[in-house]
Amino acid sequence: MALFDEGYKSIHDRLHKKDLSVTELVEESYKNIQKTDASIHAFLTLNKEAALEKAKALDAERGNADAALFGLPIGVKDNIVTKNLKTTAASQILANFEPLHNATVVEKINAQNGIVIGKLNMDEFAMGSSNENSSYFKTLNPWDLTRVPGGSSGGSAAAVSAGMVPYSLGSDTGGSIRQPAAFCGVVGMKPTYGRVSRFGLIAFASSLDQIGPFTRNVEDNAHLLQAISGVDVYDSTSANVDVPDFTKALTGEVKGLRVAVPKEYFGEGVSEEVKTTVKKAIAQLESLGAVVEEVSLPHSKYAVAAYYIIASSEASANLARFDGVRYGVRAAADNLIDMYKKTRSEGFGEEVKRRIMLGTFALSSGYYDAYYKKAQKVRTLIKRDFEKVFENYDVVIGPTTPTTAFKIGEKIDDPLTMYANDILTIPVNLAGVPAISVPCGLANGLPVGLQIIGKPFDEATIYRTAHAYEQAANLKLTPALEGVNA
Repeated sequence: MALFDEGYKSIHDRLHKKDLSVTELVEESYKNIQKTDASIHAFLTLNKEAALEKAKALDAERGNADAALFGLPIGVKDNIVTKNLKTTAASQILANFEPLHNATVVEKINAQNGIVIGKLNMDEFAMGSSNENSSYFKTLNPWDLTRVPGGSSGGSAAAVSAGMVPYSLGSDTGGSIRQPAAFCGVVGMKPTYGRVSRFGLIAFASSLDQIGPFTRNVEDNAHLLQAISGVDVYDSTSANVDVPDFTKALTGEVKGLRVAVPKEYFGEGVSEEVKTTVKKAIAQLESLGAVVEEVSLPHSKYAVAAYYIIASSEASANLARFDGVRYGVRAAADNLIDMYKKTRSEGFGEEVKRRIMLGTFALSSGYYDAYYKKAQKVRTLIKRDFEKVFENYDVVIGPTTPTTAFKIGEKIDDPLTMYANDILTIPVNLAGVPAISVPCGLANGLPVGLQIIGKPFDEATIYRTAHAYEQAANLKLTPALEGVNA
């Protein structure tokens, strides 16, 4: 882990000066994986042979050595398709799926000579908040192997936290980057909807999904987001807006920054330890010259209900394509209808089936207006709440999660309690705005995340705020990895 602790700038400089070879960097990643992943279970598939071959070629040719991602090892969540590298979305229905093309973000990594180390575990089809819904195995939290790493991008967060890779990509539909980032003590960014192409992301809820980076610090995160951002002809929802140099915002200066703190984000269900830790972080920003005031986001209390109707409705439509006909697993049956039924019954896990059923019900005749249409109206009200606050403030700040990482098995049998765990992250996806989770301390020995929410396409101000806090707080949060196989 020591090498990966150096950060993007140091590693990039050493690669450029040939003080460090790409092969050494990639071998370090696989060495760390071999040492720790038998206990943490972050990776579903490794790309070792191809990654080492590419590393040796880069060392020999030094082609495009100035590229932002040159030689950097990156883990990729298993719902982001990778050509000729198994992509399962942690589901049995895609157990044998090897894509014929790359996702746009993977093409960007390859074009800049980054190296895909492997595919990371997740909740099946990104449906979950704990990584317990993977159909293969549970990923464990590097801070405490009896606790969840969060979800659905739990493998992506755990791999960075444990030092297996310095950078990874995840996807965020209702908090699936920020929540595991908070639980695992790393930095996770959910960009503005449309900032990063979704082409090649196996869809859960198309109007909510967004790909984003996990890193160990804010500066590294800014570099990685810049590298994967931009309009894409293959994704009609990607936005044709300029991609700034996010690192130019990392000045450490927040004097005069107007910070809104929603009172609803410190309400019932948020633990006292999390409240205390986050309020201390906000006070740190205030001491740097930020102007902090309490505000209200009155419709945020309806976010969870609206989200699960909208997301499940979109999932029921998106997952109809997994029928055993074109790709993925096909169950043996005597006729087409039975084949559909058996393939989907055997291929999908319980949580995926639950959400398909909920979404199908919400979209059905007689219930569409009462549920789906009403949920979309609530979504508009939540978006307007943010717009109103952003008329007078630069960022909105609060906790990322109501609690620290919970025990494995503690909530898996209670879907409503599990869903409520995303209460502080879901409004961001409904509004389509960007947000980051940054470690802000420990509560009972477990990481706490500070969530910083910004205006649409203003990730630069989020990074500015997060970096200033990170530099001032100077926290060095690294899991002890006790109990991990050595």
